[in-house]
Amino acid sequence: MYLGELAPKNLRGALGVVPQVFITVGILVAQIFGLRSLLATEEGWPYLLGLTGLPAALQLAILPFFPESPRYLLVQKKDEEAARKALQSLRGWPNVSQEMEEIRQEDEAERAAGTMSVLKLFRMRSLRWQLITIVILMGGQQLSGVNAIYYYADQIYSKAGVKATDVQYVTAGTGAVNVVMTVCAVFVVELLGRRLLILLGFSICFTACVVLTIALVLQETVSWMPYLSIVCVIAYVIGHAIGPSPIPALLITEVFLQSSRPAAFMVGGSVHWLSNFTVGLIFPFIQAGLGAYSFIIFAVICLLTTIYTFFIVPETKAKTFMEINQIFSKMNKISEVHPEKEELKDLPPSALEQ
Repeated sequence: MYLGELAPKNLRGALGVVPQVFITVGILVAQIFGLRSLLATEEGWPYLLGLTGLPAALQLAILPFFPESPRYLLVQKKDEEAARKALQSLRGWPNVSQEMEEIRQEDEAERAAGTMSVLKLFRMRSLRWQLITIVILMGGQQLSGVNAIYYYADQIYSKAGVKATDVQYVTAGTGAVNVVMTVCAVFVVELLGRRLLILLGFSICFTACVVLTIALVLQETVSWMPYLSIVCVIAYVIGHAIGPSPIPALLITEVFLQSSRPAAFMVGGSVHWLSNFTVGLIFPFIQAGLGAYSFIIFAVICLLTTIYTFFIVPETKAKTFMEINQIFSKMNKISEVHPEKEELKDLPPSALEQ
C-alpha cells in the first residue's frame, strides 16, 4: 500500500510487483540456507531461524528515514505543505504541481468520507465491485493451489527418478525459476497491463493442473509421464509468478481511493491468509481422498478466476486512481465518485438543505 501511494502513475505497476520479487528471493534464500549441506542440521538450525531477524533489523534501521506517503498527508492529514515536500523528496525535482493536483482531485472526491472501517467498506454500494474483485483475486491466488504444488513437488521429483538427496536442489531450482519470472513481471506489467498478466497467469496454471492430473494418473503406465509432471510443476510456477502472485495486491492499491484503501488491504490480507490456511489444512485430506485427481479442484478455481477476470476486471495500466474509480463507478451504477453521498441519501430534505 505504501509503495503504491508513493509511486508515479507510469511506474506504479512495476513498483507494486517489486515486493513479490523480494518475497520470492526470500523463499529462495531460505531454500538455499535450508539445504542439508548448509544449515539444515542439528547444529545449524538455530542459526537458520535467527537469520530471519536480519531483515527486520534492517527495516527498523532505515524506515524512520523514509518520507510519509504524500497522499496520506494531503487527503487524511490535510497538510498540503508536508505532502508537497514529501513528493519533492521522492521525485527529486521541485515541480510536482501536476501530481499534487491529481491528489487534490482524490481529496475532493472523498472530502466527507473520512476513515473507512471494514464494516463500512462492506456496506458501500459504490465500492461493491471493487470489493468483490479483490476477494475473488486474493482468494483465487491461494485457492489455485500454489502451496499444494510446492507441497507435492518433492513427491513428483522423486517419482521422476530424482535421487532423494538431490530433491532439495531441484526444489531450490524451482524457487530460482519463481524469482526469475517474478522479475520478468516487473518489466512487463506496464507494457502488457495487469489484466492480461492475470488472465495469462491463471490460464497457464489451469492448463498445468489439468495436464499434471493426467500425468499423475498415467505415471505408473507411461514411462515418460513423471517427466511431464516436472514440466507441469515448473509451468505452474511460471504462470503463478507472472500474474496471480504479484498482481492482486497491486490492484488493491489501484482500485480503492485513499479513505478506503487501508480497510481494503485488511480484507484482502484476511482473505489471502484464510485461503492459505484452508489449503494447508485440507490439502492432505484432499490428497488422501482424491489422489492424483486433487489438482482438478485447483484447475476449476483457476478457470473460474480467469472467467471472472475476463468479464469483470478492467485494465488499470497508466490510469490515475480517479480514472480507475470512475470505471468502477459505472459498474456500481454510481453516477458520481462521491461515496459519502450514499450516507446523505437517507437524510430528510431539511437536513440536506442545511
